[in-house]
Amino acid sequence: MSYRNWKLASALVAVTVGALVTPTAGAKEPQTKVFINGKPTPVFFNDGDSFRGMGGSYQGTKARLAGYNTLESYGPVHSWGDWTEKEMYVLAKMATLLARKGVWHCETAGDTDTYGRTLLWCEDLAVELVRGGYAHAMTIDDNPAKPVLVEAQKEAIENKRGMWAHGVPKFVLTSLHSVEEDVNGKGTYNRLVSSEDGHSVQWRHTTRHSECDKVCHNVYEIDDDAVDAVTLALKSDTAVASWIAGVSDADLRATVEEFAEFRHIDRSIKKDDRAAFKQHLLINYVNAGKFGDQQRSDGACMIHVDFKRRFGEGRAACLK
Repeated sequence: MSYRNWKLASALVAVTVGALVTPTAGAKEPQTKVFINGKPTPVFFNDGDSFRGMGGSYQGTKARLAGYNTLESYGPVHSWGDWTEKEMYVLAKMATLLARKGVWHCETAGDTDTYGRTLLWCEDLAVELVRGGYAHAMTIDDNPAKPVLVEAQKEAIENKRGMWAHGVPKFVLTSLHSVEEDVNGKGTYNRLVSSEDGHSVQWRHTTRHSECDKVCHNVYEIDDDAVDAVTLALKSDTAVASWIAGVSDADLRATVEEFAEFRHIDRSIKKDDRAAFKQHLLINYVNAGKFGDQQRSDGACMIHVDFKRRFGEGRAACLK
């Protein structure tokens, strides 16, 4: 399908998708058959990666499907490349519709996520959505996603399907948190997910996001010679000796390159050392001009809306 025809199809979907995805008052919620640990269970998919049990032993259970992530479906908030927020909103709604149409098979050991939702692995659904470009592979830590999803995503990207049709950011911005949300004193971060293997990066910050602010992941031009020079300098920089001990030359260069491009530290550096290492690079190398005159551009973007303002009649103006 050509891009022009795809946009026409998307526009038609957008007209009807609200009625299909959000039942009207008094309407019965659409049920999908999901086998959970081999037992058929009726569920309601509220988006492409979560559902609520509607019968049997899982009645009322809220579930989060692990291993992948669909775009937010509460409003037009995502964008990158040539996509508009409204177009990506359609993609998010289409993921929900595809999940509702099938019969899926899931497994769970009863573990829960940070929101108390039961975690399930539904390989057939995950592969279907990721291969179609309606979802992306994701973990919540340094580990890559399951190989079956990484391969499905590579296929989707190579064929420019779904969300990959008009740009492939190296990191997808999946969640935003404003600084005032840090009620435990642990700091605030936005989540970034690698489009290469699905691992997550915590983009730590101290920024207060206003409602409907558009926040974009910064991407900086790389000077390979500068990256090489900084990598060499770090090997004799006593201040970082303990942080890079045991890191191979190739991994150190990859770490410096990722920092140069995105201003975050990759998995080669121990988690507890990353913040200090980043600060050292910023002060002693970026501010000193060691990375050259880097031009900045926008990667994946997302519009910030507090959770309490995402739904109902009082939701944020940018979601209406």
